[in-house]
Amino acid sequence: MEENETHANKPIFRRLYERVFPTVADFFGMLAEQSANAAETTRLLVEFMETGDVVVSQKVRADEHQADRMKASNLGVLAEAFSTPIDREDIHRAIMTLDDIVNYCKSTVVEMDVLGLQPDKYSLEMALHLREGADALARGFARLASDPAAAGVDAAAARKAERTVEKAYRRAIVELFQGDDYLNMFKRRETYRHMSNAGDRVADAANALDDIVVKLC
Repeated sequence: MEENETHANKPIFRRLYERVFPTVADFFGMLAEQSANAAETTRLLVEFMETGDVVVSQKVRADEHQADRMKASNLGVLAEAFSTPIDREDIHRAIMTLDDIVNYCKSTVVEMDVLGLQPDKYSLEMALHLREGADALARGFARLASDPAAAGVDAAAARKAERTVEKAYRRAIVELFQGDDYLNMFKRRETYRHMSNAGDRVADAANALDDIVVKLC
């Protein structure tokens, strides 16, 4: 079809065919791309926790804006789709939870900047496990269409990473609430909590991935 061909000047049989057999959007590709973007954001979060570099924190913020655009585009495609290869609810849940991972990464660096906090050993540890979980999600969504059983293994790995994030969070809180520097306690707790929430969303995205796997296998 020529680039300037519109719906109105398509041959009538072509229009009838597309009405009866509409093109199905590449939802597997969309989710693979979105999960790869979330994994990249967690990689930048790790880099920030290793260096405290403001330039890197700005990249995390920019990634969040890109993630918002991707989410909006994917939701738009889903809303207009005549049919989907998997349940709409599962696609919607995957889109939203993958975006939430990026949102919490951004919230972490923004509040650390606002509160004047530098990275510490616990924020780095949690970031490393978040990256591990997001990488597992990216692998799983990337091979969902071709090897759903293997994608289920990736979903399990992502959930395991979330549990490790939560263990690090608990250790951080125990150590944090020692002494009487209450201002620092509440500042740090806020940023730790954002990272714990990001871990929760990794688990939610893994559950969405697993639900899709179960229905495909």
